[in-house]
Amino acid sequence: MRSARRTALRALTVSAAVAFGVAAAAVTGPAAPAGADVPAAGPAPVPQLDLDRYVGTWYQLAAVPQYFNLVCARDTRAEYAPLPNGDVSVHNSCTTWNGSNNEIQGAARVQDPRTRAQLRVAFPGVPTQESLDGPVNYIVTALGPDYSWALVTDPARISGFVLSRGPALSGQQWQEVVSAVQAAGEQPCLYLTSPTTGGRSDITPLCRL
Repeated sequence: MRSARRTALRALTVSAAVAFGVAAAAVTGPAAPAGADVPAAGPAPVPQLDLDRYVGTWYQLAAVPQYFNLVCARDTRAEYAPLPNGDVSVHNSCTTWNGSNNEIQGAARVQDPRTRAQLRVAFPGVPTQESLDGPVNYIVTALGPDYSWALVTDPARISGFVLSRGPALSGQQWQEVVSAVQAAGEQPCLYLTSPTTGGRSDITPLCRL
């Protein structure tokens, strides 16, 4: 069991390094030659986000590995709730590799009043994410028609999260998610499924589903 956990953790760490390496190359690489296609500055948000429908509990079913979620072994969730001032409270939690609970409290603020789909999420004590007054770092770039799933990324496409209202998605929904990832200009192979009780128990790149 410990060997399996170490193997899974190494896989997540390597994938995270790849994701950051790709992002760094995109930022620091040479300029595109004249006439070449130039990628959009950032992923487009959904045309309109209904925050009243969006708040609530979301299960993370896949993600581009980040340093802050390598501690999570399974059952990663986000709980959003409206605040009196118009912001949104954020409560992220997961079960760690030793079976304990890991959680963090924060808040989110809409930065794009037109679509309401671009937000700034902040967590006290987390470097570069301590203030709600910073730049957008959370873009809802795709939604299931019934708000059953969502795809979230950031302007630089370094992060990525597949969220679902339940612990599992159907095969058809997974294909919709993969198409949404590609439409956002991201690589499905960088997204790894997140083990969830009642859903998938494996860690698999979305390009292999």
